Amino acid sequence: MLLNLFNGQAKEPVVRPAMQANRFYTGDPKMLTQEVDSFLALHSGKDVYSNVSALIVPHAGYYFSGNVAASAYMTLDPKKTYKRIFLLGPSHQEWLDGASVDTEADYYATPLGNVKVDRETAKKLAKTKNVFTYKASAHEQEHCLEVQLPFLQRRLKEVPPIIPIIIATNNFQKLKRMADELKPYFTDENLFIISSDFSHYPSYKDAYEVDAKTGKAIESGNVEEFIEVLNENEQSGKRNLATSACGEFPIITLMLMLDPNYEVKHLMYQNSGDIDNHDHSRVVGYHSFAFLRNKVDFALTDEDKQVLKKIARQSIEDALAGKDASPIDSSFFAIHPVLKMKCGAFVSLYKNGRLRGCIGHFGEDFPLHEIVAEMARAAAFEDPRFDPVKCKELDNIGIEISVLTPMRRIHSLDEFELHRHGIYIRKGYRSGTFLPQVADEVNWTKEEFVGHCSQDKAGLGWNGWRDAELYVYEAIVF
Repeated sequence: MLLNLFNGQAKEPVVRPAMQANRFYTGDPKMLTQEVDSFLALHSGKDVYSNVSALIVPHAGYYFSGNVAASAYMTLDPKKTYKRIFLLGPSHQEWLDGASVDTEADYYATPLGNVKVDRETAKKLAKTKNVFTYKASAHEQEHCLEVQLPFLQRRLKEVPPIIPIIIATNNFQKLKRMADELKPYFTDENLFIISSDFSHYPSYKDAYEVDAKTGKAIESGNVEEFIEVLNENEQSGKRNLATSACGEFPIITLMLMLDPNYEVKHLMYQNSGDIDNHDHSRVVGYHSFAFLRNKVDFALTDEDKQVLKKIARQSIEDALAGKDASPIDSSFFAIHPVLKMKCGAFVSLYKNGRLRGCIGHFGEDFPLHEIVAEMARAAAFEDPRFDPVKCKELDNIGIEISVLTPMRRIHSLDEFELHRHGIYIRKGYRSGTFLPQVADEVNWTKEEFVGHCSQDKAGLGWNGWRDAELYVYEAIVF
């Protein structure tokens, strides 16, 4: 028997039973093994990837969607060991206006055995006010996460602990905050499974049309395009179209975590009319997608740097002339693709060798060329320490740009290199950063550098960093 220790005494773990056995899939272990393995075998000759970060898979009964689900699970490398799996799905039971993460169950049961829950991580997420909570009724009868487990059990050698999350809110700001809280876990060591069916109840022909548009929007990786297509589908007048993606909110959450380093692969599409063709007047659509994380070495060529300097200066000149920032010719991006990468940057202005303004943006939510143009204007006209730059000064103004490489989470100061890395500390609503070059201006140890950042920048106190999230990045200064 599985036992936990509680107050020095053994207690039986909380096991969520296999509520959907003999409903969405057979409850017989031998038959279930054969059924899942037969679906997986249909895709045995297809590509397997070691860099899968997320999957979108359907959650209907296996008879209808098992083949499409298997096409996603077969992309996973069974030799790869994940630390944990985040399961994100919609609520079919009740409206939450938020998200519920299961902090009660120690295990989720299936006919193939129990899958451990990472309760520590679940509880940590549930402490995020106004974002995650725990509502037992959202999980008790919900099928969208449970039906994924037998596929994981048959595909992976060992299923790592799971974090079950049910999302039911159309509040974009809440979804954005969920994505922000989950993004630190969106790394090589974890896997995200997004559970969603697609068009519900249109005709067979209409389903193919609607689902093709929705699928293309997901492939684009652009969350705004995805939301726009959902709205267009809703207003299309397609008969009996109740939704074009029942898991739209988990999908939006995933897409808000993406950056240009991710490749979206559409794997398969079918609808229920392809499986049970006796009635094509009312069907449900099923897509599968794999999100691949491509490792890109962030580097700027001398030409890239020259272009960014020109963008910064032109932005200031345009502002002085009362004009909007000049648009960039799209042909530039073919030659300088790094300009489209989303990262942070600081722009510093110097006059006769003395600082004349410095403003930066710390984040990975806008393309580099936009950030440099915007921060150049801000440094020239919005730094409260200085008067706005005037036209007559422009010839004497020098520009220095610090481009921040994508952040990487660390779990120990052993991973932090003084003078090379900047530090970013975040805990709840509080955050602060020191650029790498700060270390060149002070005579601090590594611990003092982080302590001052925690105390002076994040407002967390000298030792507040010890239970906060730590990230490092580098600055390319030119």
